[in-house]
Amino acid sequence: MSAKAIREYDGKLLLAYHLLRAPLDNQSETSLFQPAPTKLAHINVETHLTGAAFENALKQQLDALEQTHPWLLTDKLVAKPDQLIKRRGKHGLLTLNKTWQEARPWIEERAGKEIQIEKTSGILKTFLVEPFVPHPQDTEYYICITSDREGDSILFTHEGGIDVGDVDAKALRLLIKVTEGSPTSEAICAALLKDVPTSKHAVLVEFISRLYAVYVDLHFTYLEINPLVVTEGVNGVPPQVMYLDLAAKLDQTAEFEAGPKWAIARAAKNGGLVGTGDHGPPMAFPAPFGRELTKEEAYIQDLDGKTGASLKLTVLNREGRIWTMVAGGGASVVYSDAIAALGYADQLANYGEYSGAPTETQTYEYAKTILDLMTRGDVNSEGKLLFIGGGIANFTNVATTFKGIIHALTEYKQALINHKVSIFIRRGGPNYQEGLRAMRQLGETLS
Repeated sequence: MSAKAIREYDGKLLLAYHLLRAPLDNQSETSLFQPAPTKLAHINVETHLTGAAFENALKQQLDALEQTHPWLLTDKLVAKPDQLIKRRGKHGLLTLNKTWQEARPWIEERAGKEIQIEKTSGILKTFLVEPFVPHPQDTEYYICITSDREGDSILFTHEGGIDVGDVDAKALRLLIKVTEGSPTSEAICAALLKDVPTSKHAVLVEFISRLYAVYVDLHFTYLEINPLVVTEGVNGVPPQVMYLDLAAKLDQTAEFEAGPKWAIARAAKNGGLVGTGDHGPPMAFPAPFGRELTKEEAYIQDLDGKTGASLKLTVLNREGRIWTMVAGGGASVVYSDAIAALGYADQLANYGEYSGAPTETQTYEYAKTILDLMTRGDVNSEGKLLFIGGGIANFTNVATTFKGIIHALTEYKQALINHKVSIFIRRGGPNYQEGLRAMRQLGETLS
């Protein structure tokens, strides 16, 4: 599994398209849940543009939105950055109940500007605009679906909104074990809705059933809605359910199976990106706020998304002397903590790991990327250190993964010698003796 966060815009498009299409165990002929029309406007200006070029690109996008999304000119609106920023309302990054004439300058004033959220600084470049939904505070609920080794958990509380507080402590919880099917309507109602007016039970049970079906069918790993607004029914019309704020993660390794379902929800004809065709573009997995992916990190992320193994890379300090190539997520943390504890945190160049039995080719590509990074630039007079290590593997063939690393080391042999790289290796597991013997033989040619 490779859990990757997606934009709120994309999460809402997925729900808008799939909530009434996802397979249900007990499908009724009529649906009490009737979603509102999809009205979402996406603004994204590349920050490599500067000055007048940036302002002109932003103006062109906003002008175009007025033509492709005419509701912007008639509805009251909500505007906010869409860059995986938490608690936007508390950081002044949310404007509510505005006309387009008010929301547009609000976006223009902030687009391209650097801001700081707690200890993280980043540039605002992506925004989401949608209709403002007036509602009483007592209609705000909270729902979150998460996955762990035991199964999927649905958390729900009748006290949602910006001041939801500690949901782990206050939320009701329904666990769907790995061996179980979708929860019944009775189970949902009994476990989650005891504090909800009975007049809203039927529509909420259907919505939660559909939400969980989408969660499973589209390979979500995390899906949080806060607030989830459920209005009162009026004149025989069922209560309306609206998801106003959303955070979500998908399992990127499921793209081979769920990718077409993700893409079609993002097609222009379904309210998605203009000019994307009938089938829509592939899902985008943005970097966290304040952390733009380097070319090398993006390449490893792409490799990671195409395999059931795990390949991770974060460049911390390109000029650092200490580089790691560690097998296993736990081992990678131990290695990094040990380097920092010994007083060399400022020299730690990267953080990452490879695990889950990657192939020889995948390990070669991973190793080659790290070796290329560490042998660029000027030679450090003190030389550099490369730690190739990990714990004792359970099922990863150490000899096979080492073959990929040896291939990369051989390819970069001269560069490693030029940069005075010292290599330390520690590994155990299936066929580790063969792998270490091959590494030792290679080492004799690198000195």
